Amino acid sequence: MNLLKTALNLSSCTAFLAGKNATVDGSTMIARNEDAGGGINAKRFVVVNSTDQPSEYISTFNKFRLKLPDNPLRYTETPCADTSDGLWGESGINTANVAMSSTETEFTNTTMLGLDPLVPDGIGEEAMLTVVLPYIHHAREGVQRLGDLVTKFGTCESNGIAFSDSDEVWYFETVGGHHWAAQRIPDDAYVLAPNQTGIQEIDFNDTDHFMYSADLKAFAEEYHLNKARKGLNFRDIFGEDTQADHYYNTPRVWYGQKYLNPEIDQDPESRTMPFTRVADHLISVEDIAFILSSHYQGTDFDPYGKTGTEETRQRYRPIGMNRNQEMHILQIRPSFPAAHAAIHWLAEGVNEFNAPVPFFANCTDTPANFKNTPLLTTTESFYWLNKLVAMLADPFFAEHDLDAMTAVSESRKFGFANGRAAVAAADAEFKQIDKAQLPDWHNQVNAKIANTITENVKDLLHQLVLLRAEKMVPTFEKGGEL
Repeated sequence: MNLLKTALNLSSCTAFLAGKNATVDGSTMIARNEDAGGGINAKRFVVVNSTDQPSEYISTFNKFRLKLPDNPLRYTETPCADTSDGLWGESGINTANVAMSSTETEFTNTTMLGLDPLVPDGIGEEAMLTVVLPYIHHAREGVQRLGDLVTKFGTCESNGIAFSDSDEVWYFETVGGHHWAAQRIPDDAYVLAPNQTGIQEIDFNDTDHFMYSADLKAFAEEYHLNKARKGLNFRDIFGEDTQADHYYNTPRVWYGQKYLNPEIDQDPESRTMPFTRVADHLISVEDIAFILSSHYQGTDFDPYGKTGTEETRQRYRPIGMNRNQEMHILQIRPSFPAAHAAIHWLAEGVNEFNAPVPFFANCTDTPANFKNTPLLTTTESFYWLNKLVAMLADPFFAEHDLDAMTAVSESRKFGFANGRAAVAAADAEFKQIDKAQLPDWHNQVNAKIANTITENVKDLLHQLVLLRAEKMVPTFEKGGEL
């Protein structure tokens, strides 16, 4: 099996992170699109209760195995529907309100890969969430546990992994088989991470904001990897910077930073754009969803656009694209008790045509049409329902069909508005709820939210079917009586 190719096909994604002072309500938020090669990689949304967590993890992806600690926490996750090639838990929040998004495929340069090769049966993104998230009580603890595992067992790929709790947001990156670094994102800053190494200067004296493999600095010195006259730029020393990156990766950073910092003029192909920035306004869930569904709107690079040329409209890899499988926004809110603070926002399908659905993470089950995702297309599965919408809507957008574009826009507006209304209603009711009713009450709230948004998406599908029926090629209009 070509592990690197398989990992890229499954997880060539875009991640977003925001510190607590960067958001409108003081929440920490980590988010990511999971993108897969081929356009289809059906996903489920489930809760793993403590009694369901295995005592040993054995990967069907690369045979990595690990004995797991006792007393795991309950957690949400978004695994693959087809687990024959691994579980790929991807994203979740545990009952200690620690969130983890794993992972963002990245690439180490050939020099580092020659000195510290990848380990074919080492820990990979397929296993990371399952063997880390149930055993951590703070984001920093997640960094340390994953770092220890990478150091001990090696990793089969280069990745970026996000951790958050109510106070801190961390981004963890692996380079080579056994080396890694992690940076605490400044509380007032955000990060947009494509499929390339992002962390820049590491301050080895600042243990509050940086963690790293024990020999990272010594390794770079021993093999003369650092070309800079001073400092240690993790991205420059260990990351890859090919011509393809300037079309596939950096334009995504450019567009996200353009949206949040329109006052800053940058080159879409620049590799020197900063890893962290402070936005010109406080960031909302809606901002993150827009960025993770974006396709260079308002520029000559929009594949659905009318400006530019055919070449410019296909020049750069967009964030919102056909390979979107699920988008999660993991929000830990500061203004509620721990039992009600965490929301696992989830969208499925192609993000240009959907809206994230809020699920309170302190639950013991998920709605049936989110939990059960068969391998064959059916409107009874939320994942497949959204994929069907995308298949019908995409040609309308290419044709700039106003009726269809309006139908999608109105459906998305309803999705966002319903999500906000549902959270506000639940927040108000939570004040009166006997806490002994949790998490069953959250199960009921989540089921109601899921039912409403499912009916909305089914209605959109019906509208698109009616519109597409009028546009079939074999048709004939005849005046007068038939």
